[in-house]
Amino acid sequence: MAQYTPQELAAKLKDGLLSFPVSAFDVELGIDEPTYRRHLAWQASFDVAGLFAAGGTGEGFSLTPEESARVVRMAVEEAGDRVPVLASAGGSTSQAVENARAAEAAGAGGLLLLPPYLTECDQAGLEAHVAAVCAATNIGVIVYNRANAIYSADTVASLSDRFGNFIGFKDATGDIEHLAKVYAKNGDRLFYLGGLPTAETFALPLLQMGMSTYSSAMYNFVPEFALEFYADVRRM
Repeated sequence: MAQYTPQELAAKLKDGLLSFPVSAFDVELGIDEPTYRRHLAWQASFDVAGLFAAGGTGEGFSLTPEESARVVRMAVEEAGDRVPVLASAGGSTSQAVENARAAEAAGAGGLLLLPPYLTECDQAGLEAHVAAVCAATNIGVIVYNRANAIYSADTVASLSDRFGNFIGFKDATGDIEHLAKVYAKNGDRLFYLGGLPTAETFALPLLQMGMSTYSSAMYNFVPEFALEFYADVRRM
């Protein structure tokens, strides 16, 4: 299993395509371990920059905390010697902290922090939520800007100043004005990745906003095409 500091992880992820492996379930809605392991091994056999286990595409919302930790551990065991594996954290702040600690214990190199389980959040609450997770782990933390978790440029800057393991900003809104403010305020302190559905559709314009990479759902099905498409975007 390769080990990365948060800064090394950010450098690795920012210049390659990212994937969120689909979690496999059996007919009783339990984790189908053999199928999931085969899927992970197949994905890791290509030149992908990082795999995010138990995320949105990985149906992290369908998993118990114990199942999430198990899925992450399987990903590390199956692919961690070839590609960085990141976990996801969500729900309440206490649950997200639990996810973060379990991910680090499982050997994950980083963490995607999903929006907290609230209908709406102010900036002070969002900062406190992220701060609690960053303080609970030594691995790199990426925030997911979407839904009720829209981080202002100032909030992102404050977290960047406070936590060395806060490394990335993922966006699923496509709000160009907001992204411009976040990037102008934080620059190269973070790396930026796209998280819109069918991310390939928006990859080129968002590249101009400083988003050097994105998560590709397409990679789950046609990895060679997804990698070729990403290479073409980066050549533009």
